[in-house]
Amino acid sequence: MSNTTKNTATKEYGKSTLVPKLRFPEFRDADGWKSRRMGELFFDRQESGFSDLPLLSLMDKEGIVPQENSNRKNNSNSDKSKYLRVVPGDIAYNTMRMWEGRSALVGLEGLVSPAYTVCEPQMGVHSLLFSYYFKTPQLIEQFRRFSQGLVKDTLNLKYSAFSQITVPIPTFPEQQKIAECLSSVDELLAAQDLKVDALKTHKKGLMQQLFPREGEAQPRLRFPEFQNGGEWEDKSLGQLIEIASGQVDPKQPPYRDSPQIGSENIESHSGKLVNVRSAGEKGVISGNYAFDENDILYSKIRPALNKVASPAFKGICSADIYPIRPADDSLLRGYLFYLLLSQEFLDYAIRNSERGKIPKINRDALVAYKVLIPSPAEQQRIADCLTSLDDLIAVQTQQLEVLKDHKKGLMQQLFPTSEEQDTP
Repeated sequence: MSNTTKNTATKEYGKSTLVPKLRFPEFRDADGWKSRRMGELFFDRQESGFSDLPLLSLMDKEGIVPQENSNRKNNSNSDKSKYLRVVPGDIAYNTMRMWEGRSALVGLEGLVSPAYTVCEPQMGVHSLLFSYYFKTPQLIEQFRRFSQGLVKDTLNLKYSAFSQITVPIPTFPEQQKIAECLSSVDELLAAQDLKVDALKTHKKGLMQQLFPREGEAQPRLRFPEFQNGGEWEDKSLGQLIEIASGQVDPKQPPYRDSPQIGSENIESHSGKLVNVRSAGEKGVISGNYAFDENDILYSKIRPALNKVASPAFKGICSADIYPIRPADDSLLRGYLFYLLLSQEFLDYAIRNSERGKIPKINRDALVAYKVLIPSPAEQQRIADCLTSLDDLIAVQTQQLEVLKDHKKGLMQQLFPTSEEQDTP
């Protein structure tokens, strides 16, 4: 077939149309994917009156799960007679949020809210494959275009509009091959995600043992070389730290070109800095304090978020941040960082926050915190241990991100876009 003939065929409904950039060897000589309307591929499952079935929720990450496992408040109506039945193999989507790709493969029988649309796959449709396909940018754009409403919050994609969307699909064997490939990547992602979560849980438990609990004179776990080191010294945090004071002008050099840290730049519980930009880039004009490589940055607002950072560089920070440094050599900077991240200090900060519209811990409450500290040598040992664990978490998290990028790249190549015309 000539290029001219093939390009003409792309305009005819049901003919060979597109091919992805990447195809498995056994399908490289096969015809292009053929266009079909969603209404041919999926029927609208409208089955109600099954009130005895369990209630399900659609989660962004976990997909369709029992409502009691969703950690969401149950706002469902006590009368479930109008709720829709779903069965394994269906794809359910949020009618009001399909323009965001809010859909999931169903793995268990149950009920979903009438706010969902339930897509029942027809013969020759591999629903696992389409659960991935529905997450691709090209289809999400189609879902947005076919959704009805004036603004995003009112957009909805009812089945009548969904059924008119045209999508290129391969033969069932090729659908199955793609689905198996992506499913295998998801299994690797899930295993890596569990590994990262396990390390974070281990760190949390370790920190609870390395710092004394309230009312105790020493921690439950000490390194062998310090087990006969005696009780820790009892002091207030105000005796051990200094808090920077005196504002600087972020519009003037050198502060204009310095990194500017606000509470939004500190990741909860981890101490990781994200999306850092200069004061000039952020358009900051006032209310900032200078910090240097000796300071720990502690977010005073919403202390329950536990935002503490150890930047080790010079910059400026917003008035929502306390730049804190050790007052002398009796307190090590690395130990101070983990002390402020500890569960004991977190509980204290939450209890002693001002109860305004935005909870915050003031300076007086911060410096009044009673802290038990060991010798500098033991502080260093604790800080080194936790730093090594943080480094391991960072490595495993990076491997997780690499897998996510790999999956994203695979999906971009395994599903065709409108530019990828069938070629000889």
